[in-house]
Amino acid sequence: ILLGLHLPSYSWSVLKCIASLNTDPAVHGFIVQLPLDSDKPINTEKITNAVAPEKDVDGLSSINAGKLSRGDLGDCFIPCTPKGCMELIRQTGVQVAGKRAVVIGRSKIVGAPMHDLLLWNNATVTTCHSKTSTLAEEVGKADILVVAAGRAEMVKGEWIKPGAIVIDCGINHVPDSTKASGKRVVGDVAYSSAKEKASFITPVPGGVGPMTVAMLMQSTVESAQRFLEKFQPGKWTIQYNQLTLKMPVPSDIEISQSCIPKPIDQVAKEVGLFPDEVELYGQTKAKIQLSVLKRLQNQPDGKYVVVTGITPTPLGEGKSTTTVGLVQALGAHLRQNVFACVRQPSQGPTFGIKGGAAGGGYCQVVPMEEFNLHLTGDIHAITAANNLVAAAIDARIFHELTQSDQALYNRLVPSVNGVRKFSDIQIRRLQKLGINKTDPMALTKEEVNAFVRLDIDPGTITWQRVLDTNDRFLRKITIGQSVTEKGFTRTAQFDITVSSEIMAVLALADGLDDMKKRFGRMVVASSKKGIPVTADDLGVTGALAVLMKDAVKPNLMQTLEGTPVFVHAGPFANIAHGNSSVLADKIALKLVGKDGFVVTEAGFGADIGMEKFFNIKCRYSGLRPHVVVLVATVRALKMHGGGPAVTAGVPLPKEYTEENLQLVAKGCSNLTKQIQNARMFGVPVVVAVNAFKTDTKAELALVVQHAKEAGAFDAVECTHWAEGGKGALALARAVQRASQAPSNFKFLYNVELPVVDKIRLIAQQVYGARDIELLPEAQEKVALYTKQGFGNLPICMAKTHLSLSHDPEQKGAPTGFVLPIRDIRASVGAGFLYPLVGTMSTMPGLPTRPCFYDIDLDPVSGAVNGLF
Repeated sequence: ILLGLHLPSYSWSVLKCIASLNTDPAVHGFIVQLPLDSDKPINTEKITNAVAPEKDVDGLSSINAGKLSRGDLGDCFIPCTPKGCMELIRQTGVQVAGKRAVVIGRSKIVGAPMHDLLLWNNATVTTCHSKTSTLAEEVGKADILVVAAGRAEMVKGEWIKPGAIVIDCGINHVPDSTKASGKRVVGDVAYSSAKEKASFITPVPGGVGPMTVAMLMQSTVESAQRFLEKFQPGKWTIQYNQLTLKMPVPSDIEISQSCIPKPIDQVAKEVGLFPDEVELYGQTKAKIQLSVLKRLQNQPDGKYVVVTGITPTPLGEGKSTTTVGLVQALGAHLRQNVFACVRQPSQGPTFGIKGGAAGGGYCQVVPMEEFNLHLTGDIHAITAANNLVAAAIDARIFHELTQSDQALYNRLVPSVNGVRKFSDIQIRRLQKLGINKTDPMALTKEEVNAFVRLDIDPGTITWQRVLDTNDRFLRKITIGQSVTEKGFTRTAQFDITVSSEIMAVLALADGLDDMKKRFGRMVVASSKKGIPVTADDLGVTGALAVLMKDAVKPNLMQTLEGTPVFVHAGPFANIAHGNSSVLADKIALKLVGKDGFVVTEAGFGADIGMEKFFNIKCRYSGLRPHVVVLVATVRALKMHGGGPAVTAGVPLPKEYTEENLQLVAKGCSNLTKQIQNARMFGVPVVVAVNAFKTDTKAELALVVQHAKEAGAFDAVECTHWAEGGKGALALARAVQRASQAPSNFKFLYNVELPVVDKIRLIAQQVYGARDIELLPEAQEKVALYTKQGFGNLPICMAKTHLSLSHDPEQKGAPTGFVLPIRDIRASVGAGFLYPLVGTMSTMPGLPTRPCFYDIDLDPVSGAVNGLF
């Protein structure tokens, strides 16, 4: 496809256009037509050098000229006229090598590159010009003569060596009264006399010109071929970072800050992303355009691996560290295309008690400060969007209480220049009400009343305000106490941002349009007649999409060893599904290609994060996992075997620092149950025994043996925290083998089952409960949601992550208990119901000694110091 662009005669407009063409993957080559036709002075060299060398099919940039001058003919574009001249010479059948060649002219477009081209084709080359005093003598020595002096018939026929090849590049106009124009075109060589001496000679016009055009087309084709070879989907050329391991292992922040990450645009290029698909946020992170999915839609997916864990201690057992270690082993050591897909951490745990979520030791996402803090602002966008909905709910209730139908209608559908018009979202509300009218003046009083009054029952509001900070004192608040609210007060609360349904929607959305539709379906309350009130009814859907338009793009980062990572979405793993985004996984699976791997992480233990990964995330995404990696630690198994309580910030009791095979063996009941849970879904399980320095060889060997006996495909000891990817090589090889094993993935339940039956299946099959007990409020919700048409949604159980049961003190693999369901709530936009099991808060509090006591900023260097 040939496209011509005519631009304003300003250098900035030309440069802007060139920059756009440089990054456009649909453009494989372009030229700047010289001389520039402009009424304003423009630096021609600056313009030609702005063209990306790989698209400079005219070969005029300094980089291509430099490559030609040093003989890199296979790695540059040659100016089209010299390239055409060489092709004409080749067509004569005369060998260039060893011949004496003379070039007349020294321009950057023809003369200089022609000299270089002949030289690297092994001719002996002399360059002459109009000031050469012995020009006739030099021409007489030439076996090959190329003339580009720009002077009409300067070279005489009698100068030419008999049998020479003459290439005339000149275009000159001389007077000719026989022509209608009064002039004719001649070359730089006196053709009529030269043709008697030369063996071959190009006519003017009709000689070099058409060949120059042909060479331009050839270079464009070559450019496209090079592009396709370089950006072949799944073909990576990636540079890995070599770790310098230290013992004892330094703090996480020290390790992170000792690493020099690759520029993130280099990482993007290495994995096959195009420049226009990457939005840089500084040097170490970037957002990726969703258009890459369309470009790679025919590319087969890679292998899909989910990392989960046994029921953890409050300290965590290293799922994130294992995820990073596994991708470093697969990528930097086994040279496989591999992506990690992890959740974006909340500032709650970062400044609370858990610390960061970038991994640990020599298995981290870097820079960890960027990862653990604001990143690209996605969580802040969710906070803004969520609180916009909350504000809209209370504002709508207030205005409906204080205004007449007509006053409300005048505000909702204002007259602008005497014309009223419904917005798209208002048309959708009318259609929902069964009013098929588009003229605002045509509504009856009854229709106006139905349109303007949502009639929200304040007692049914489920939408809360959020904040990305642990603050226990916001768990219950009273709003509306200002005198301006005219006595309208109600009890409300703040949740932590990552528990917002908007976060869950972001994680499960399949694209921008799907995200917007999910926003519109979000139920925020019920009317006094029991009708669900949605974000679309409030009229905020479009505004939410605008606030979230950038957050929907996955964030690209890297590990310590230079393997790529998508960091995207961070749903609370209790009241939401606790997995990173579907979009990140889908893009990564396309980028790695059919032989590559995508390793994604599910929050909390396998009974929560993995179960929701399978039954919710895989159900909506259509993706099917190949391998489950189940992380276990001796420490956690000792706790499940009856060891004393493990408390964050408190030294471990001696039972955890001394060998105790009996505790380990007894605690393996939890490992067995979680292996069974994974295999229940038909996916091979590889157990990663995350080794700590206090573990003994006998303890680790016991866990490996027990895991294999319990049905794991394989079980391996891992030392990646201290050794990076090298310490996870055995795990990587086991995952490779397991990914080739037969699998028969299946969901635990059919969504068409009644709500109570789905909850019971999860409780009995995954947790080991004897039965469930629905408390009165939960029973009412089952009836309400079934009546409202939400009964066919998947189930997202909200329970403690510290036990397979509802009681965090019950360790191991308890059985025979009855699981109490105190309430059920609906995330209709995200697409699930979440039963509340036991007691828990969605606004965590700060501990006595929060993490931020140790965090500080160096005022000179700007470096973040402290423990993460």
